[in-house]
Amino acid sequence: MLNKDVYDVVVIGGGPAGYVAAIKAAQLGAKVAIVEKDKMGGTCLNVGCIPAKTYLKNAEIIDELKKGNRRGILLDTYSLRTDISKLIEYKNEVVMTLTNGVVGLLKSNKVDIYKGVGKLVSDTRISINEEEFLEAKKVILAGGSKVSKINVPGINSKLVISSDEIFDLNEIPNSLAIIGGGVIGVEMAVAFSSFGSKVTIIELADRIVPTLDEELSLALHDELTHRGIEIYTSTKLKKIEEKNNKLYLDFDNKGSIIVDKALLSVGRIPDLEAIGNLNFKLENGKIKVNQYMETSIPGIYAVGDINGIKMLAHAASKMGEIAAFNALGYKFKFNINNIPTCIYTNPEAASIGLNEEEARRKFDIKVGRFNFVGNGRALTSGITKGFVKVIADKRYGQILGVHIFGPSAAEIINEVAVLMEMEITVHEVGQVVHGHPTFSEALVEACADCLGKSIYVPKG
Repeated sequence: MLNKDVYDVVVIGGGPAGYVAAIKAAQLGAKVAIVEKDKMGGTCLNVGCIPAKTYLKNAEIIDELKKGNRRGILLDTYSLRTDISKLIEYKNEVVMTLTNGVVGLLKSNKVDIYKGVGKLVSDTRISINEEEFLEAKKVILAGGSKVSKINVPGINSKLVISSDEIFDLNEIPNSLAIIGGGVIGVEMAVAFSSFGSKVTIIELADRIVPTLDEELSLALHDELTHRGIEIYTSTKLKKIEEKNNKLYLDFDNKGSIIVDKALLSVGRIPDLEAIGNLNFKLENGKIKVNQYMETSIPGIYAVGDINGIKMLAHAASKMGEIAAFNALGYKFKFNINNIPTCIYTNPEAASIGLNEEEARRKFDIKVGRFNFVGNGRALTSGITKGFVKVIADKRYGQILGVHIFGPSAAEIINEVAVLMEMEITVHEVGQVVHGHPTFSEALVEACADCLGKSIYVPKG
């Protein structure tokens, strides 16, 4: 059945890239449809960012309660445990609120919503479950991503779960192996270790979250091991065997371990189901796009995880917004340079721009640093671990990268994104007055330290 209406824009995929693209196109006056095969909100809202942060907030509360005695908070009866069914119930409420909110926003902007698998039949026609067909002047592909698999014997055991399934696990395993020490892996390690699981991370690279600045990665490693999380780096998983409802994980160089469950967390790959039989130019399984988010087929755009440029929800949303503009005749470019990465461990980690190694290869640099142990708000909060590290060009003071491990890192990094986008130098940061006491004062002092002018860094 053919829908006789011709849409200005049809968006395939209802995640952070897709629903933002649809709403923005509608705001610009276009007639818009969006096709979603599962739940609106995509990976982020349903099985990614939002559920993870719900679990990590529980972990943070547990951490704070354990430190209560030192602050004079005395519990008459102390029996701390996690009711996972209650947590799942709460998580589901949060997810439902947000996904229903997305649907409400789409409807309020008069976006037509279609449920089903959307596939391109041609550059202007989209099938829905191969039954209904839509016509579009422009198409935005926002199919998102799916869990990446590894070719290891035994990986298909029912005791090996993916990041799509971890948030519906109805019991806390006594022991949990996490295969992959990336962002998802370390966040889930913190959550489940706080809930009482004995957690082991297995990472193929020589350090966890290897894409981060090395100092930040090592700080995370130290914090996780301090929590009792065992970390195997430079370790390749050889095989998995299931015996008596247990998993036996064998490694190529470090023996083996026995656990109750394993979480496969080796990243995600683009979901290309929506491209149908059309011949797009691909790179390593990702749809290649130009700086305007347009694919090799004119009039078709690809945004978010499906193009693999920056697999983060906030980056996906910005891509979606830019694609919507360009589908309607504008020429906006996507700037990949000033997009923050946030890790919601406790303390948090956040990063933007060049890491120190990259910066040294390209510039003559100065590195400024301020430790949270010298920050008044951190001391009063009892969260003194960590630092702010600022990398600046020595000649002009341009901020090239900032890496934070400590309280409110994921919030402070947003201020850095603004500074870098506006090309504010470390010289000018010193003219900005921050409230006191605040965690973000550490950023000001780290910028000042680049110039050797920090008031609160001892001379040494």
